This record gives sequence, structure tokens and C-alpha cells, in this order.
Amino acid sequence: MIAFDKSAGQKIHGRTIAVSTYEYDQESIVVEGRLTDTRFQKTYYLDGKSRPPGIVHDMVVRMRVKGPELIIKDIEVEMETVPREECRKTLNSLIPIKGMKIRSGFTGRVKAAVGGARGCSHLVELLLAMAPAAVQGAWTAVAAKPIDSSKLSGNALAFLDNTCWVWRSNGSLMQELKTKIGGGKT
Repeated sequence: MIAFDKSAGQKIHGRTIAVSTYEYDQESIVVEGRLTDTRFQKTYYLDGKSRPPGIVHDMVVRMRVKGPELIIKDIEVEMETVPREECRKTLNSLIPIKGMKIRSGFTGRVKAAVGGARGCSHLVELLLAMAPAAVQGAWTAVAAKPIDSSKLSGNALAFLDNTCWVWRSNGSLMQELKTKIGGGKT
């Protein structure tokens, strides 16, 4: 355990990531994420110029996700505040993820497509934080009405399979779901 007394040190940086999901149409949801970095003290650029305390990054990503397959159909980025104007050249850097499915391996596919020098590390981090929230939002959209488990398909298994310890392939809840939708056939 880290023995740290917050009163002993001055807070120097804070990051908030907020994600919300909205109904879009019968087939899709919109997932909106915002990343905000705040510095609480004056900092210096490499050229010696100083920057006052305040917001350094304030970025918004919106994506339309088609449900149960969780396919990213559209994506847009807003950069309210960035440390350098050159950062805005990455506004379209997430376009290559259109068409991707949010499922196992998503993080690696995103980093390969838009990570590193191909994009903005802050946008990638925000997008990766939004993916699990998209799963939750999509499930909320489905579960907004009573669910007839006899009408569930293998898509329900794929939607949940190995998303966490509770929904692990060999866990009791997954086994129960497999039984309800047809003896474990997908």
C-alpha cells in the first residue's frame, strides 16, 4: 500500500473521462466521451515558454454504434482545448475505426490502426475508455424492455462471452445462458 497523505503534496494534474450513451434509432446508440486534463500549476514548454494553470486537453468523441454486433458506423471528434494548434491535425485520425466491431481484441486493433504517430494518444485513450461503456449502453438499450430468453440467439453469447470474470466462457452464468438459448450451441 502506498502511504500517501494528500495534504502533504499539492495537486498538480487531474484527468476526467466521462462517457454517456444515448438512444439513436431502433438499431443504434450514440456513445459520447469527453476527456479533460487540467493542470493545477504553471508548466513550461521545452522552449522555455510558460503555460498558466488550467485546462490543457478538452476533447469529445462521439460514435454511432449499431447494436448487437456493436459495429462502429460513424465517429466524430471535437477538440475544444488542445495544448498546441498542431494537435487539431488529428481531428480525423479516428476515421479508420469506422466499421470495426467492439469485441475481444478491440484495443489491439485500435492501436494498430490509429495509435502512435498515426493519431492522438488522448483520443485513443478516450476511445478505449468508451468501448466498455458502449457495451453497457447497448445492453441497456436491449434490456429497456422485458427480454424473452427463448428468443435469444448466439449473438447474446458473443455479446457477453469473456467480457469479464462473471461472464467467462466456463462460468456458471454463461453456462446457464447457453442452456437457455439452446444447449450451448452458438
